[in-house]
Amino acid sequence: MMMPANCYESPLSSRYASGEMQYIFSPDKKFSTWRRLWVALARAEMELGLPVTREQVEELEAHITDIDYEKAAQWEGKLRHDVMAHVHTYGELCPKAKPIIHLGATSCYVGDNTDVILMREGLELVRDKIVRVLACLAEFADKYKALPTLGYTHFQAAQLVTVGKRAALWMNELLMDLEEMNYRISTLKLLGSKGTTGTQASFLELFEGDHEKVKALEKKVAKEMGFTEVVPVSGQTYSRKLDYNVVSTLAGVAQSASKFANDLRLLCHLKEVEEPFEKNQIGSSAMPYKRNPMRCERICSLARYVIVDVGNPAITTATQWFERTLDDSANKRLSVPEAFLAVDAILNIWVNVASGLVVHPKVIEKHVLEELPFMASENIMMAAVKRGGDRQELHERIRVLSQEAGYNVKELGLPNNLIDLMAADPSFGMTKEEMDAHLDPSAYIGRCPEQVEEFLAQEIQPVLERYSAALAGTFAELKV
Repeated sequence: MMMPANCYESPLSSRYASGEMQYIFSPDKKFSTWRRLWVALARAEMELGLPVTREQVEELEAHITDIDYEKAAQWEGKLRHDVMAHVHTYGELCPKAKPIIHLGATSCYVGDNTDVILMREGLELVRDKIVRVLACLAEFADKYKALPTLGYTHFQAAQLVTVGKRAALWMNELLMDLEEMNYRISTLKLLGSKGTTGTQASFLELFEGDHEKVKALEKKVAKEMGFTEVVPVSGQTYSRKLDYNVVSTLAGVAQSASKFANDLRLLCHLKEVEEPFEKNQIGSSAMPYKRNPMRCERICSLARYVIVDVGNPAITTATQWFERTLDDSANKRLSVPEAFLAVDAILNIWVNVASGLVVHPKVIEKHVLEELPFMASENIMMAAVKRGGDRQELHERIRVLSQEAGYNVKELGLPNNLIDLMAADPSFGMTKEEMDAHLDPSAYIGRCPEQVEEFLAQEIQPVLERYSAALAGTFAELKV
């Protein structure tokens, strides 16, 4: 449903994030999860001997998804409390179960536990999309693993690498993000049923001082919600450091994406590698010839937002008072979901770009050959020494001739003529043809092809096999 044109709407929803990620953080997902938690609590209380009947539990189960949002809004307007508004709304649907809904719980039972559940689902979706990016880049890296290209340090020409090897660098950082994502998912714990200040006093009262039943209650709720552990101790809420850790994990993905996108923007300027460009796409409203790397620019823009967003849960964590304060709530509603939506958008664009990268081998070769004489000079010097030349004298001649060739390139705009200058110098005792034999770019890429092959086989292929289900998805909803 479109928002009215005179109302603000988040671009993360209207322009960037996928429907599947938006649903995870939607009101419907949130409040239906609240109801699942109320069902789990009632069932556990029934099984542990409290006066909760199976009929009441079944009534609650039958009405998990049919939420009357209009009625809930009316209750909230009256009570000024969102959890109690939904307790009453649920109770009207479930008159038999109404007396036992939320029994012994505080608001954070549904609020915080739901947040953990949604963050885990969001991280799992992000993980799937990381795998899709890796699959696209793996295909690209394998295809171009042996294509020589200029390597750069300080964005100055350095020794040759290959196009595929550079892609492996992008993948390696994303692989680190995947490992961090798996760690974060595996260590997420529910808040459990801790009560108003984390003491579980209300549940201890319900179970007449039986500590074992209080502990069993938490285990049963956690198991029903798909978790093996709850946080060991808490105030009313789980530590907001959990939110910080999750958003930091997302920011790691944003960092890797921005590195990739910035590299590609530079390669686009060099006309060596470009992002996909559609037939009718307009690069500039003023300059019809432009092919701006707008997808990569969007990645960088969204990544910057996520990286800065980490400060929100960091400050929230640092400023929580004792067992709880409510100054986390409004900030948390914004910072955590929007970090997920932004990273989701970043990965959607990344998949689109990585699956359609355009490589221009002739331009790459031209740039390589412009710099190759400098790189080949050491090999030529060693060949000349083998013919009886003086290494120190030849080194000095190369230094002098390199400066002359550099002057010709930078000051006169002429081609690099270092090989011609060296061939004309009798100190080397070599013909131009003999020197040209040292100008094969593939002789200067080291183990790049082998490194790519080993990386793909040892690091990437096991990941693609482990998460093969993630590669079966479609991208019909992607907004790129």
